[in-house]
Amino acid sequence: MHPFISIVGFLIILLILLDAFETVVLPRRVVRHFRPSVWFYRNTWRPWARASSRIASPSRRESFLGYFGPLSLLLLLGMWAAGLIFGFALLQFATGEHLQLSGERITFGRLLYHSGETFFTLGYGDIIPVSPVSRLLAVLEAGMGFGFLGTVIGYLPTIYAAFSRREIAISLLDARAGSPPTVAELLGRFGAKPSQLTLDAILRQWERWAAEVLESHLSYPVLLFYRSQHNNQSWLGALTAILDTSSLLIAGVDGMTAEQAKITFAMARHAVVDLAQTVRATYNPHAPNRLPDEEFRRLQQSLAERGLQLRDNPEAHAKLSYLRSLYEPYVVAMARNLVIVLPPWIHLEKRRDNWQAGPWDRIIQARGLGERPQQVDEHF
Repeated sequence: MHPFISIVGFLIILLILLDAFETVVLPRRVVRHFRPSVWFYRNTWRPWARASSRIASPSRRESFLGYFGPLSLLLLLGMWAAGLIFGFALLQFATGEHLQLSGERITFGRLLYHSGETFFTLGYGDIIPVSPVSRLLAVLEAGMGFGFLGTVIGYLPTIYAAFSRREIAISLLDARAGSPPTVAELLGRFGAKPSQLTLDAILRQWERWAAEVLESHLSYPVLLFYRSQHNNQSWLGALTAILDTSSLLIAGVDGMTAEQAKITFAMARHAVVDLAQTVRATYNPHAPNRLPDEEFRRLQQSLAERGLQLRDNPEAHAKLSYLRSLYEPYVVAMARNLVIVLPPWIHLEKRRDNWQAGPWDRIIQARGLGERPQQVDEHF
């Protein structure tokens, strides 16, 4: 008997099982000073993000960052499996008795191998547990291996289902708010007389989307690292654009009511604040201003050209400034931690949406088949 070794093995197994339960099963954020999964992501994401900063091409950098989410999930599952195998090997070494058919001496290295084949239920039978304690440990480890396999089978589809639901909404925002989405495009594309019912319906959909993102990303934090399919899209960028739109409507747009905008803002802000804590975002007092005065004037002029008048008085400016202070520090801090580029309030120049791009566009235009009428350009 080696009491210290057995205690260490038991604590390792307990820590891994508790971490897996909190990560996969428990549907809430866990606040604890040390968790293996948190330690894992903290010590793998930072060097990965630093390595991405050496890539000059934005598209290649995004592709490199996009590998981290799926790859880290597989590595996390491997870390859990390795921890359980190591913990059971310690218990077997400290409390068990074994017989090796070849007659060689039982060492910790051979027990580590025996623990691995038991966990993955290989059952070669070259090392046999002979004491009641070692047999009990072998049965428990084999059952835990089956449970681990079931966890992997159930966990991965859940992750990708949540990711798919998130990305569908982001893709739908492309034609409504541009690529990347901005408040100038989202409001401006409604035209001179936007329908209040239509705008409220869109904001209501995004209220629900923000709630789903909050629930899924708190339950499965690895989704925070999953990148969107297009380089100029992201879940944080979409959430920021919706907060920008809601805050602008609350501050005041002539002829528009803000009841639904207030509800959407509350839900989206709730998601931003809670998820900022998940990625351990910290306040940056030197963060650049996302809407300086000259930018606001451009936004005001752009919307005025499309028939939307922003209220331009001290009260409206103060309200908009206060609303921005409720969420911008959080989204800026998250964007810095996750290496995500936030969308502006208005683009400096007109950009094509993702749906307007295609690999044959230059060939088609060169042949004169892609010339668009002026009214089409004005509409889009």
